[in-house]
Amino acid sequence: MSGPEMVDRTAIAREFERARTRFHQLLEEATDESLSRPSAGTRWTNEQLLFHMLFGYMVVEALVVMVRVIGRLPARFGRIFARMLDAATGPFNVVNFYGSCAAALVFNRRRMGAKLDRVIARLTRRLQLESETDLARGMYYPIHWDPFFTDYMTLADIYRYPTQHFDFHERQLTLDRPS
Repeated sequence: MSGPEMVDRTAIAREFERARTRFHQLLEEATDESLSRPSAGTRWTNEQLLFHMLFGYMVVEALVVMVRVIGRLPARFGRIFARMLDAATGPFNVVNFYGSCAAALVFNRRRMGAKLDRVIARLTRRLQLESETDLARGMYYPIHWDPFFTDYMTLADIYRYPTQHFDFHERQLTLDRPS
């Protein structure tokens, strides 16, 4: 019997750093006017969407804890929990939308970059300390909450999630691009 597959922590950390650098670049290049402009394919402004992109990394901090707890319970419990969360997709979407709108008032363009720096630093440190066994542990997820959630995700998948989320939403930004 072989142990868990090795996770390329360096690659995940590089993804975090690429997104962190890009986030700062987006904030630096954005004008006040372009931040208040609607994004493409969402109801958020660009500034609200930037916060939502940051929030994807913040959510992972909570998901890591959930995987530690729920991932140790019988699979049946995890499936039921995921189904219950999926049943609450409507209220989740409302909270997700308005939460990002409100949070962008506090974590505006002047505070978002520093917040992302702190969150990514914590995630990177935590990732380096995870055992292969823990990275292979997983749980069931509400698949209707996010297009990047799959039915069952390992902790390693969760560490990869926020950059997928970031890259997807970056394409929806309508910020002015320098020529």
